[in-house]
Amino acid sequence: MRRPTLEAVAARAGVSRATASRVVNGQTTVAPHIRDAVLRAIDELGYVPNPAARSLVTQRTDSVALVVSEPGTRVFSEDPLFSTAIRSASMELEAVNKQVVLMLASSAKSHARVERYIAGGHVDGVMLISMHGADPLPAALSRLRVPVVSYGRPAVPVDIPFVDNDNVGGAEAGVRHLVESGRRRIATIAGPQDMIAGQDRLAGYRNVLRDSDRRSIVAVGDFTRESGAVAMRQLLGDDPGLDAVFVANDLMAVGALQSLRQAGRRVPDDVAVVGFDDIEAAKYTEPPLTTLRHPVSEQAAAMVKLLLGLFEGGAIDPVILPTELVVRESA
Repeated sequence: MRRPTLEAVAARAGVSRATASRVVNGQTTVAPHIRDAVLRAIDELGYVPNPAARSLVTQRTDSVALVVSEPGTRVFSEDPLFSTAIRSASMELEAVNKQVVLMLASSAKSHARVERYIAGGHVDGVMLISMHGADPLPAALSRLRVPVVSYGRPAVPVDIPFVDNDNVGGAEAGVRHLVESGRRRIATIAGPQDMIAGQDRLAGYRNVLRDSDRRSIVAVGDFTRESGAVAMRQLLGDDPGLDAVFVANDLMAVGALQSLRQAGRRVPDDVAVVGFDDIEAAKYTEPPLTTLRHPVSEQAAAMVKLLLGLFEGGAIDPVILPTELVVRESA
């Protein structure tokens, strides 16, 4: 059977092809009774709009690129941030009849590929996640005049709306909890310093130690479990007397707990541990992990709402979401 055409819909509804096209493309300049007649004809005939033709008329693709500046081995790893953010953004877009095009951009070659794809008009807007250092994409996409929003404050000076959580305030709350519990030699395993989250959480740690007359003891990881284990061993070697550690994300904290256990250190008796993110695994570590709850799903949903606001041409302000200290047995 041949697919029903727009002409067949117009004939069944008793209207012109142009009127049927306006209804199909969601225009509001059609009388309600005529709209109902066209929609009824669409239902009776089983008409499905041709997406390519519809895009020519509406100048919209109803697709949004979700660009993650990480390799596939990181995105599709044990880190739940990526799967949670992608799932939440996809659900929010699906609710408004838009789809996600997932693109990975961790090299100069992939940056160029992403830029060409978006310049080709294949998507209506872009959401950026996990940007590092002087990532060229924010500035490049801004020059293309395509709507762009960022999951996290951009590390480069570019005028892009963003949604972030209070990384500095969250870190301060976690370290302050350790200070108030009487810990004196508080170390940190910081996140990568080419990422805003890593920089801000380290800044929050240092703010509290400076105000409480304690010295900083710092090792740096890359937000993976293995890097947390390595950094914890380094810290124990540098300062065997440390009695607490603030870890810039929960995956690194899981690795740190493993190293502490292997070194014969009891948690929290000998060393208290505080993480950041409150991933599901934080409830099931040994002991359960005290951490800062980072609202990943809410942040991704807010990013989608920012982008939809840009589609409407509105003025968009950055959004900062609060974090929450979740006290468990590790501290």
